[in-house]
Amino acid sequence: MALEFPLWLRAAHYFNLLFLSVSLRSGLQILAAHPKLYWNDHCTPGSEWLRLTRKRLPAHAPWTSRDEEEAFSPWVALPGGRSLGLGRHWHFLGDLGWLLTGISYVVLLFATDAWRRLVPTSWHVLPAAWHAAAGYATLHLVEAPGGYNALQQLAYFGVVFLLSPLTIATGLAMSPAISARFPGYLRLFHGRQAARSVHFLCLCAFGLFVVVHVAMVVLHGLARDLALIVLGETDHPQGGLALAVGLLGLALVVAFHVVATRYSRRRPDLVHRRTGAVIDLARRPLMAVTPSRPAYTRADVSPYFRVNGRPPRDPGYQALAARGFADYTLEIGGRVERPLRLSLADLRGMPRETQISLHCCIQGWSAIAEWGGVPLRHLLELCRPLPEARFVLLEAFDDKSASEPDPAGPGRYYGTLELALARHPRTLLADEMNGAPLPLAHGAPLRVRVETQLGFTMVKYVRRIALVPDYRGIGQGRGGWREDWQFYDQQAPI
Repeated sequence: MALEFPLWLRAAHYFNLLFLSVSLRSGLQILAAHPKLYWNDHCTPGSEWLRLTRKRLPAHAPWTSRDEEEAFSPWVALPGGRSLGLGRHWHFLGDLGWLLTGISYVVLLFATDAWRRLVPTSWHVLPAAWHAAAGYATLHLVEAPGGYNALQQLAYFGVVFLLSPLTIATGLAMSPAISARFPGYLRLFHGRQAARSVHFLCLCAFGLFVVVHVAMVVLHGLARDLALIVLGETDHPQGGLALAVGLLGLALVVAFHVVATRYSRRRPDLVHRRTGAVIDLARRPLMAVTPSRPAYTRADVSPYFRVNGRPPRDPGYQALAARGFADYTLEIGGRVERPLRLSLADLRGMPRETQISLHCCIQGWSAIAEWGGVPLRHLLELCRPLPEARFVLLEAFDDKSASEPDPAGPGRYYGTLELALARHPRTLLADEMNGAPLPLAHGAPLRVRVETQLGFTMVKYVRRIALVPDYRGIGQGRGGWREDWQFYDQQAPI
């Protein structure tokens, strides 16, 4: 069989290189937010199997999960620094491009005879691959005139039909929306953190494949193989032209990374808006509001639950906390027929629910806990939202300029939920954690639980709730404090 490289296959090489490199660099940016990997969903400190940080957290002083975050260099990560929000945007954009390229590749592969290049049709490929491996081990090249040798064929087959699907499957397993709706799917990987670890190993496997693939091209004849990959020529390869075209393609990929990195660091608002517009086209139809099924018991509760953020330093809040929140009043207003003022005693006298769930932090760590409180939909039924109300605004006592000094953003913490998500059966206004009153470190007196979303959407230290028609006139207009200043997404189901 003569080895031919049609135009679509040659184009796929460059698109794969572009999107895979974007996914790899942005994946490292995401990993920097919690540079530790586990095989258990409790993420107990010290139980990680891999740590990519030299930080040692104090044993006898309070710390939060943000203290574990690293700032990777923009030479390595996209966009570098502590830019988890934009890193996620670039990762999803790279994944989307890579997925569409892969689907097109596989369709065209089986629409032509090109599939014979990758798919073994006989078990004889196994001993032949062993023979080729032995040849490489003894520093002898194994040629297969007109095609790939058996070892190359198995390697390419594995990357396309095994490694790539596994990468996609483990990526989806880290989505709180998918794991809440299909808990059995998460069990296939023995939990979210095991899926995260395998996902990282898949990234390493892709990196190793690229290095070995390039080495094989060089060793087997750079001029000939480059002419095949770039020009598709088999009879009269033009090494000089192929090298020029190949270098031009690589230069364009590098230029894209340079521009993407610089714009992300100089105009994060613009990049957030533009990339988000593309991502939302695919994300919203698939993961707008999904059902959630209980999947854990009290035996699954984590022995350790990380703290993310520090309690408010607001004097009014501290005075309430000193009195056990006996004087606390929750106001619910805005676009409602019946504004409410409720004490903790009022809330504890309402219909209550408990649920045991996996908390998925956007940084990467997770933990399991039992939460108790009033379903938010019950409070919405009492206050009766007006027809124009589309979002629930959750305001916190937490003034970030005091509790989490950060030059990226001042002001009180807040978040917004679409009304349908606020009415979700498992969306709680929780005042209990693991059968006890909600601790200060985890959001007392009240915090929201939205089990199909990432943790930052679950506002803690709730001060006030309001029904609003839109969030674009609030703060910087992105739907929440971390959305405004750290460029997270208003919805975070994955």
